[in-house]
Amino acid sequence: MLKKLDNAYDNIISLENLLLAWQEFLSGKKKREDVQEFERNLMQNLISLHSDLSAKTYRHGAYHYFVVSDPKRRDIHKATVRDRIVHRAVYRILYPYFDRKFIPDSYSCRNFKGTHRALDRFRDFGRKVSRNHTCTCWVLKCDIRKFFASIDHKTLFTILGKHISDADTLWLLRGIVGSFHSKREGVGLPLGNLTSQLLVNIYMNEFDQFVKHRLKVKYYIRYADDFVFLHEDKAVLEELLPKIGDFLEEKLELSLHPDKVFIKTFSSGVDFLGWMHFPNHRVLRAATKRRMMRTIEAKKGKTETLQSYLGLLSHGNTKKLQRKIRTINLEAWLPS
Repeated sequence: MLKKLDNAYDNIISLENLLLAWQEFLSGKKKREDVQEFERNLMQNLISLHSDLSAKTYRHGAYHYFVVSDPKRRDIHKATVRDRIVHRAVYRILYPYFDRKFIPDSYSCRNFKGTHRALDRFRDFGRKVSRNHTCTCWVLKCDIRKFFASIDHKTLFTILGKHISDADTLWLLRGIVGSFHSKREGVGLPLGNLTSQLLVNIYMNEFDQFVKHRLKVKYYIRYADDFVFLHEDKAVLEELLPKIGDFLEEKLELSLHPDKVFIKTFSSGVDFLGWMHFPNHRVLRAATKRRMMRTIEAKKGKTETLQSYLGLLSHGNTKKLQRKIRTINLEAWLPS
């Protein structure tokens, strides 16, 4: 078992780490006005930030709120440039320690993981459980209701306290986490923070460990708040469901989304991470396909949009759809 993380604070707030955090943060943001403003007096701003962190006079600022639809509505809370550098500085030091504690089949916001690897793992699990599609494979699919907005701060710091012995690091994390709440004080993490991505994985690692070591489930995959269990016996999955719900509610203050929990056969098609999965192929979810086509029509002739979607489609059985969007893009370049 890995020892507790101690003396992390000095590494987090060092000028070297703050500068590296800035360089990583800057990628793709150089043209943004708030970023350019911070960069005009970069070293002075970083030294001032380091000084505030050293003296523990640093206070997290307010958020800029906006809404995106991708496709469902998401409330985004964007921190200031100064605070986002702190988030990345924290992330740079804490992520390597915690990532080693996560199970292999947790795929969200982790290096060398991601959606495509989760999709491939799901396909491989389906093949193994069905013994190369010669018997029935049952899938239990679950989703957590209002995931980020439901993270309980007290529970989170109980978990963090099991891993971090450094009081100063916990102080900084309390400042970041406490800078936001959803509907009531002490609950919720903002979608816009890099630290939120790590903290929800730390939070849900409690569930992952319960699934693997207490329930002893072999075929389980989690991507953020979406997770699946595969088994050849439907009754086994039916028995798991109340145990899963009880643990989430009693230990993590979370609840399953009643409209997004189902048990069905792999052969009938399983909706997971934007794709409909079948034993020998997967196709884009209908709603995802419609949204993609609307975007392509609206951005005809923009090569980066086309390449992005072609990259996405390369991970499924979509040759006909790929030809269609190439045709739409080609028509945009032809003279009218």
